[in-house]
Amino acid sequence: MKTLDNLRVALIQDDLVWENPIQNRLNFEQIILSLIGKSEVVFLPETFTTGFTIAIPQLAENMDGPTLGWLTELSKRTNIAIGGSLFIKEADEYFNRFVFVTPEGELSFYDKRHLFSIGGESNLLKSGAKRVVISYLGWRIAPFICYDLRFPVWCRNKSDIDLMVFMANWPESRQEVWKILLRARAIENQVYVAGINRIGMDGNGISYTGDSQLVTAKGEVAEPVANLDSRILFYNLSKSDLHDFRVKFPVEKDADQFLIT
Repeated sequence: MKTLDNLRVALIQDDLVWENPIQNRLNFEQIILSLIGKSEVVFLPETFTTGFTIAIPQLAENMDGPTLGWLTELSKRTNIAIGGSLFIKEADEYFNRFVFVTPEGELSFYDKRHLFSIGGESNLLKSGAKRVVISYLGWRIAPFICYDLRFPVWCRNKSDIDLMVFMANWPESRQEVWKILLRARAIENQVYVAGINRIGMDGNGISYTGDSQLVTAKGEVAEPVANLDSRILFYNLSKSDLHDFRVKFPVEKDADQFLIT
């Protein structure tokens, strides 16, 4: 597979139709089709097919279900890699799972490690146990989901990550925390950090204002290179810029070494 020094990334912060996978797939498909030739990678919010509901047994899909088939076909048709999370059932267990599909038909996934017990998520889902780094177009991409953002040890860069991606349903009432933590993860790990959050109001009456953004390794919130639609934010990521900053300010060589057990 080719490698790209400059990676074009689109973050889609759309409203989610509550517990309606069919309509959400239709809405996101319309947006993604408009991105042909404009992005190599697109990221969607957490639980992009349903919203952050607890009706998981009724709405969870299998890995051979309609959403994965739809993502695979859409990625191939648009020549865009697509990532986002949804509820997945395996045997008798349920996961909040990030899936990443490429135009070549490759599939990677990550299960949310830190379940939001305050919202009842831990009563319904199984926690992920595996840290994941995806290689795509020469970029090393580590996916995380919402509440993971609060746990820096789990998000630690072990000199194997260029881009951290956090997809979320992060409420408006805690938006300042969202923005602060995104910058913190970028600074301490010397990586790009992309945060993708939904907008609108969910079926529980909780409001979301998006604030999706791309943070550089210096902790600077990047300006989108284009924003023709308030739901879509475009960014250009430079591997050379990232490398040069790490060489100039090599904090990684002084980092502590430890294992997560």
